[in-house]
Amino acid sequence: MKLHQLRYLAAVAQSGLNITAAAQKLHTSQPGVSKQIKLLEDELGFQIFTREGRNLTRITPAGQQVIERAVRILQETQAIRDLATELRDEGRGSLSIGTTHTQARYVLPDVIRDFRNHYPQVRVNLHQGTTEQIAEMVAQDRIDCAIATGSEHLFEDMTLLPCYRWHRVLVVPRDHALASVPRPTLKQLGAYPIVTYTFSFTGPSSLQQAFAKAGLTPDVAITARDADVIKAYVRLGLGVGIVAEMAVDPHEDADLVAIDASHLFTPHVTWIGFRRGVLLRKYMYDFVQLLAPHLDRRLVDRAHRMSSSAEVAELFTDVVLPER
Repeated sequence: MKLHQLRYLAAVAQSGLNITAAAQKLHTSQPGVSKQIKLLEDELGFQIFTREGRNLTRITPAGQQVIERAVRILQETQAIRDLATELRDEGRGSLSIGTTHTQARYVLPDVIRDFRNHYPQVRVNLHQGTTEQIAEMVAQDRIDCAIATGSEHLFEDMTLLPCYRWHRVLVVPRDHALASVPRPTLKQLGAYPIVTYTFSFTGPSSLQQAFAKAGLTPDVAITARDADVIKAYVRLGLGVGIVAEMAVDPHEDADLVAIDASHLFTPHVTWIGFRRGVLLRKYMYDFVQLLAPHLDRRLVDRAHRMSSSAEVAELFTDVVLPER
């Protein structure tokens, strides 16, 4: 079994079983592709494709399993080539980040601008989603790092480094009754419909827990993953918005009143996570320091060598996190 045979096999499957199209994609001859696939089938001892004359008509069940494995092998082979290229030049490569809308929109722009100034030849790929979607990106090995808040249990195979703390704020139109109340109570807030972030599917949110502790049930009218969408519905008068404090821009949101809600809800910690055992490039350490200056390389290395999330959490027990 040779690597080029797996490459031919994958190309045929991805070309709708059209050998001519696969050969053109591979810059080789149609007879050459057919011959290599037949040699591979002879070696395996079963057919990967069923045929009518010279045409491939479908993939056999056993062939489907072979193709799936072949694609994974080819992906890993390319990943090794990419890694070799990157290691030859620390200033080149790519950094794929899975994060939430709030981080991507309000926190990362300055960080990524500074990072690009230092590493203009490193391509940055931003993938946005809910925490559950980010965890799925990690499971599918689509991202190099994750930046999110809470739900640490979804990322047990990652080294989670705490970056900063932040609080929620309430946002209302300037003519809203709460606009003149500097420290509203949960009871006062509960008198209005609430527009806030989409809740996690893995358990009650801290917002829900805060109301439950006070013996209250919030009227959550609308949830969205995007803080800008939440503010849009607040402007329509559909409820009181509850968003991260960094999601309020004093200029763009001058028509809204932001009310500190740190006395109502517990603070949140945003973290950055890397899969354990993954080699961290120099530019990854530098990205971490731009995002969270208190996380120097030695601290990141120490955390990344630990074998469990509990050990990492213990390491940061006495670290004072900055406020965002």
